[in-house]
Amino acid sequence: MARDRSKILLLFDVDGTMTAPRLLIEPEMEKFMEEVKTRATIGLVGGSDIKKIAEQMRGMDVVKKYDYFFSENGLVAYKKGELIAEQSILKKFGEKNLQKMINFSLRYMSELELPAKRGTFVEFRTGLINLCPVGRSCSYEERLEFAKFDTENQVRLKFKEALEKEFGELGLQFAMGGQISIDAFPKGWDKTFCLQFVENDGFEEIHFFGDKTAAGGNDHEIFEDPRTVGHTVNGPDDTKEQLKKVLGI
Repeated sequence: MARDRSKILLLFDVDGTMTAPRLLIEPEMEKFMEEVKTRATIGLVGGSDIKKIAEQMRGMDVVKKYDYFFSENGLVAYKKGELIAEQSILKKFGEKNLQKMINFSLRYMSELELPAKRGTFVEFRTGLINLCPVGRSCSYEERLEFAKFDTENQVRLKFKEALEKEFGELGLQFAMGGQISIDAFPKGWDKTFCLQFVENDGFEEIHFFGDKTAAGGNDHEIFEDPRTVGHTVNGPDDTKEQLKKVLGI
């Protein structure tokens, strides 16, 4: 017996879940998601801003393709293609506090010796600030090189711990996202923030699929949240296989 798509919500991280890190979604995955949408309500919840997610998902029409679209952890929220909510980290903390954190981060990153350093070490978004030791303008090859170096040397973990020690009492939270950066945002503004927009919409099940579900990763809180059924994936192909099991395809 077919399941009622209005009773099950499937939420997906983007980078490393729907796509390979910072690459475009594959046409085969897009086609598969069209079939998934006939069987369940679907939504994206990414840490990046709307422009970057749209680039990876092959166009701004992704806001309408998915029933729910949450960028910056849900701090910018769309439902059925319409903007329904937007939060500002600047309004929350003020310029003075954010500059303290940014200045500390720039000093910390300036002293790191890495395989490469490029540009855009701090990216100010609507609801969060992205901190990137290698620089967001690095090439794909440099990204992979840093990711390997980071795994071996725990660069981001040590940076995250330093940030928590310095600014935890301010009410800021820090999470490692993707392969190369750390997101800084108010406590409670992790990916669970998006659940307030879906938890009262009549779903019997809310599933979340993500790759950074371990403690410290930016998928961890929503993965662990009692309102969701969490699924850890290791890439788009694994996401597809786990979806087939969940939906009985």
